[in-house]
Amino acid sequence: MAEVRLQDGEMVENALRRFKRQVIQENIIGEVKRHSFYLKPGQKLRVKQALARKRNRKKARREPE
Repeated sequence: MAEVRLQDGEMVENALRRFKRQVIQENIIGEVKRHSFYLKPGQKLRVKQALARKRNRKKARREPE
């Protein structure tokens, strides 16, 4: 869990910036999105395979042969 304590004389904006950076670093948003709904194991596999196909197509477009 991300926790940021306000230091002496520190502005709230700076503390908020540190908090956002810590949340991104700990991948909290990704975990929340991943647990926001349930996917059956078969659906999860299909999504994973679709992402792999998309990634491979994108990689193939970048590399001219």
